[in-house]
Amino acid sequence: MPSSGTPREPARPDPDALLAAATREGRGRLKVFLGAAPGVGKTYEMLTEARRRALGGADVVVGLVETHGRSETAAQVTGLEVLPRARLDYRGQVLEEFDLDAALARHPAILVLDELPHTNARGSRHPKRWQDVEELRTAGIEVWTAMNVQHLESLSDAVARITGVRVAETVPDHVLAGADAVELIDIPPTELLERMRQGKVYRPDQAQRALRGFFREGNLAALREMALRRTAERVDADVTGYMRANAIAGPWPAGERVMVLVGGEASAEAAVRQARRIADALRASLVALHVERPGGAVGDPTPALRLAEALGAETETVVDTDLPRAILFAARARNVTHLVIGRGRPRLWRRLFGRTLSATLLRQASDFALHLVPNAATTGRPPAPPVRRSLPGWLSWAIVPVLVLAATGINLNLDQRVTEGSLGMVYLAATVAAAVASGPVHGLAAAVLSFLLWNYLFIAPRYTLTIDGPQEILGAIVFGLIALMLAGTAGRLGHSVRAAQARVFGLRRLVEFSRRLGVPMDRAALLSLIAEEAQRIAGCPACVLMPLSGEEVPGLGLPRERRADDTDLIPRASAPSGTEPDDASMSAARWAYAKGRMTGWGTDTLPNSAWQFQLLPTAQGVAGLVGLRFADRTEPLDAERERALQALLDQAAIAIERAELMEERARGVVRAEADALRTTLLTSLGHDLRTPLTGIRGSLETLRTMGDALSHEARADLILAAEEEAARLGRFANNILDMVRIESGQVTLQPEPLDLPSSIAGAVERVRHGTSRNVERRIDPHLPAPSLDPVLFNQILVNLLDNALKFSGPGGQVAVIARREGANVAVSIEDDGPGIPRDDLTRIFDPFFRASRTDRIAAGSGLGLAIARGLTRAMGGGITADSPVLNGRGTRVTVRFPA
Repeated sequence: MPSSGTPREPARPDPDALLAAATREGRGRLKVFLGAAPGVGKTYEMLTEARRRALGGADVVVGLVETHGRSETAAQVTGLEVLPRARLDYRGQVLEEFDLDAALARHPAILVLDELPHTNARGSRHPKRWQDVEELRTAGIEVWTAMNVQHLESLSDAVARITGVRVAETVPDHVLAGADAVELIDIPPTELLERMRQGKVYRPDQAQRALRGFFREGNLAALREMALRRTAERVDADVTGYMRANAIAGPWPAGERVMVLVGGEASAEAAVRQARRIADALRASLVALHVERPGGAVGDPTPALRLAEALGAETETVVDTDLPRAILFAARARNVTHLVIGRGRPRLWRRLFGRTLSATLLRQASDFALHLVPNAATTGRPPAPPVRRSLPGWLSWAIVPVLVLAATGINLNLDQRVTEGSLGMVYLAATVAAAVASGPVHGLAAAVLSFLLWNYLFIAPRYTLTIDGPQEILGAIVFGLIALMLAGTAGRLGHSVRAAQARVFGLRRLVEFSRRLGVPMDRAALLSLIAEEAQRIAGCPACVLMPLSGEEVPGLGLPRERRADDTDLIPRASAPSGTEPDDASMSAARWAYAKGRMTGWGTDTLPNSAWQFQLLPTAQGVAGLVGLRFADRTEPLDAERERALQALLDQAAIAIERAELMEERARGVVRAEADALRTTLLTSLGHDLRTPLTGIRGSLETLRTMGDALSHEARADLILAAEEEAARLGRFANNILDMVRIESGQVTLQPEPLDLPSSIAGAVERVRHGTSRNVERRIDPHLPAPSLDPVLFNQILVNLLDNALKFSGPGGQVAVIARREGANVAVSIEDDGPGIPRDDLTRIFDPFFRASRTDRIAAGSGLGLAIARGLTRAMGGGITADSPVLNGRGTRVTVRFPA
């Protein structure tokens, strides 16, 4: 019997699994042939499979294969298309490398590219071959490649401990994790050793050395286990992804999260790699936490944090004085289940009293799994980066004797005036000053030197290093202990102060930048501000590169067709002014903009460039780039300045996006106004052209059909009507041309002293031609002769009088009034028409605008008053309108010019 309960909802595919599958759709596939050691047959098997696919009709091309002199491997290349290698000049030698551009241009279905961990020669686009593979996959090319398990970044330390050899060329784990297929090429260690002895892997002399070193049976067995485990983890991940994407039910374990503590000690990178391996084994997310303690140990955590980011971990930095409390708080906030810390080398007193970090976490972190990572192997380990100091190395040591000698000079002046103990306090001050200025080691050196001088010059017996008497012995012991404590404490305090100063500097710059962003500015000013702030924070020349705005042609500003893949960039702002990247650096900039990745100096892409280009990312994509000329620097930015720079770039990108949105909104308003103006213009043209043309056509048709039957007077009236309509049509066309001249600034003035009464009389006669309308004139007889263009002034009066006669009606009254108003001459045209609504007075001079109440009385284009205003302003005058003027009716339009 069917159940009466609610039907069970069918299982749905995991959205993350579907998203991961969709992300891979647009990229080329990656197949990795993985082996435990050289000589297992990775390249041979890869080429054999490539030959089978090529015989089946697939488009297979060999990009690069290293046969290492093995005849069997070289034979497998026969019959396959092989790309020519690129030739690069390096220190007088010609090196052959994989030609990435040729592969992209050929664009085969499958590209065989051997030696994935290979380091490219200087001058290549990418430092590493796996980065070439990423670009090929982005272009949609399927890549087959080969590598050994010891080249994985997370296994570097483990391989060094097992074999005693540190692998120099490594591949980030995310490359193997992102492969679409991993095929394990495996043979037993004994068979591989036999191949070595037969000379099938290396030449006999090389094989003997390898058998005595790396190729020992125990080493090969351990590497084989690593390869098998990594392949098994990959297979398990593939099965899990398939189950989730296809909604196959299964036993899902509880989620695991791993957190690794990152500090400035040498074991931090080893802890990060171990944490990555634990997270991979648990299929868990990884978080790298750095706790910055005011007054804590000096060390640079940047290399370990960058390694964590390269291995796909999320990084976080917090500030706290209590290290265990900060770790546990962050771990509980993120629901972490595993904590990974380096064993480190704690101080003796911490080990004696059980105050080490591991011991404290064992007591307090009972709900976490705690992993202690052994110290990294020292074989071939690169030296730790030098700690940045506020002073150069030689100056930091030179300041120690200077401070101690200065204290000695003061004590010589105070000798016999104060006690020996007081003189020791002066030396303590010098010790503290040296520790704060240069560091705790320098403070310790100052303490030793100060004690020797104090003992030799001021403690009895003088001028010897012996100490006589219990009081002197006790004073020396107390001085030594206090000096040592002050040297360490003051040195750490100096480091904390410098770090705080750098952080305050960054915050101050960001606050100032945010405040300046609040001030209204145009796009050019915004980009200049971004360049200036980037220069101040980075301490090197900076510039802002933006894509061509609008449809500009470089150097001309002319329209051009925009392509979807266009990456043309031009410098929009720089600090100092005129600082721009050269052509080679601009190639790196275009690459960064096209790929959306930081490029140039100090990065993995085109690191030989003199510039480093960082992105300005927005929600719509990359808005532009900020270029920093790092070539003149001897060291990268410290962590605080780098964080301040990243915050600056984030704010700058938001500001640019906001400016673009405002510009787009303004363009939308302009487009809307242009559409409205276009509609009005077309409506006006349709009306004002059709009316006179209809009159002309009617008169001509009447003359053509009834001309002989009409009287002489009737024919004369029809001809006069046609002439008047033609003149009206001509005035309308002239108004359109005059408006175009005014808007484009093409009005040419020819001023001369103007006789106002005569000019007014001429304009009145011009508008009264052919009509019986009367225009009253009230003109001051003592008017001066202003310097005006007579033709333009006459056109102003004609437009104003025509407008007044039209809207006052057939029986209305129109008057022209000319008078002196202080330093101006005013000419007013009044009518007794219905007037203009008060709300429309400020708009009647706009093109094509007609007041609502007057639309019912007379038709017009709405250009007359606009032309009058434009011509008046061109001659340095002003125009105003008033309504009503008498008994609630009428309109007065007044033009004023300097007398």
